[in-house]
This record gives sequence, structure tokens and C-alpha cells, in this order.
Amino acid sequence: MLKIGVIGLGNISQKAYLPVMAAMQDQYEFHLTTRNPEKRAQLATMYGFQHTHATLAELMAVKPAAVFVHTPTSTHAAIIKQLLLAGIHVYVDKPVATDLQVVQNLYDLAASRHLLLTCGFNRRFAPLNQQLKALPDKRMLVAEKVREAGGQDPETAVFDLMIHMVDTGLFLLDEPLEQTGGRITTTATGALAQGYLTVQTAHQQLQVVTNMYGGVNLEQVTVQTTDQRVVVTDLSAKTVLTTATTTTTNFPDWTPTLEKRGFAPLIRAFLTAVATHGPNPIDPTSAITSHAVCRHLLSD
Repeated sequence: MLKIGVIGLGNISQKAYLPVMAAMQDQYEFHLTTRNPEKRAQLATMYGFQHTHATLAELMAVKPAAVFVHTPTSTHAAIIKQLLLAGIHVYVDKPVATDLQVVQNLYDLAASRHLLLTCGFNRRFAPLNQQLKALPDKRMLVAEKVREAGGQDPETAVFDLMIHMVDTGLFLLDEPLEQTGGRITTTATGALAQGYLTVQTAHQQLQVVTNMYGGVNLEQVTVQTTDQRVVVTDLSAKTVLTTATTTTTNFPDWTPTLEKRGFAPLIRAFLTAVATHGPNPIDPTSAITSHAVCRHLLSD
């Protein structure tokens, strides 16, 4: 049975990853790692995990095939490099890093050692976004994220929040990028107010909007094709509009949230790739592009 490590057991790990992994313990041997002994004991008991460690060195000593990295962004680069140099596949929360050269170097290192470096862009695997991707003849796309009230500095907000919609929008495009542009606006205290990105291809136009002070928490993606408009709201409802009809469909009530949001399918896809030596479920070139677009937006 393959050994799979998890380092960093904070909020995202507990909400989005451990519940999925707990249900896969008949397929993989999971090893949880955190310096907090109370958290180790609590989560092991809660989910029935049998193996825990205090440090990365302890985790690496058991020779896992892959490690999920859920530590703070500032620690990603050093941990990823250490794991890759040890011959261990890596899954990491977005962003891989905020320095574009560091991102490129880490992907180059992974490629040189024939290892997976997979960035956690879960929305690519959200079922309704996959339905948007399959639509033919896309022309206009809008990927919008609204927060009731922000407070993050521009770099943190762009790489923590906006990057999800940037990546979703770029994923939905079917043609090479020809032109990009954008701008950010800030509040009087220097926090990100709004972020705007425009992308053009030969036949498609994408607009990514992040509004940090919008009075509502909302995620919405709109795709206009040559014969219909399709809107996905909060990854859970799809509305199809044509001249004569408007139809909204929702998931069945019993569909787990982590399935709807793409976490569970992406986790399964990564672990399958590790087990079968399959392709990276998040194409490295596209992941680097999403990081590059965010960095350029902040630099312009």
C-alpha cells in the first residue's frame, strides 16, 4: 500500500482534504504531520488515521510516495524542493509560490526528476466547470469572485483568492492566449479593492473580476457560446439561457460539497497518477501560466 504524507493540518487541510483521505484508507496509508501534538492526536482519532509525525524529517524517513503540502505559502518552496530532491511526488495548495522564477524552477526540478508537482487548482475538477469546459464555440467568458468585505493586501488577495478565478478562466479557454491586460485598485489603507484581468484569444474574450468589497460572497462563471449562455453559480447551480428557455439545475441534495467543489476528484486524480505513473492532473505549463498572469497583474 502506497504511503502518502500530509504536512500542515490547518483549516484547508481539515475541511477539504482529510475527509476525502479518511474514506480512502483502504487504498493508501496516510501519514499526518504537524508539530502540534494535540492536533495530531485529535485528527488521528477523529478520522481513524494510524500514522502521525511531528516533523518533515520524520515523515520523509518513512519514504512516502507523495506528500500533500498544506503549510503557509512562504514555506512552500523549501518544502517542495526538499521533497522533490528526495524523489517524492508533491501536491501543494495554490500558489506554489509568489515568485514566478521560484515557481518555474520548482517545476523544472520536478520535470528533471520525473516527478509530479501538482498545484491544487480544484475548480478545474468541479463537475459544473467541467461541463462549461466541454461547451463548443465559446466566445465570451466572465469569471467573477465577490467578497462581502476584504482587507487583504494586493499580493495576498491576488495569490490567495483571485488566482482561483484566473486559473478557472484560463482553463475554460480553448485557444492560445494572444493578449492580456488588467489592473488592480486599492483602498485608502492599501488593501485590494478590485482586480480586473482581460484575456483575448483568436475568437474568445475572457474577463476575470475580483471585487473584495461587494457586499456579498459570490462566485460566478458565465460562458456565452454562439447559441446559448451558461452560468455556474458557487460551483453548485447551472443556469442555461436561450431565446426561448431558462433552465436551472442543481446537484442532488446528497452530493458532498467536496465533490461539487472539485477537491475530491482532484485528490483522486493525483493519487491515481502517483500510483500508475500517469500524467499530471494539473498540466504544469498551464499552472505556471496562471501564476505568471497573477504576477504580471501585480507588476503592471
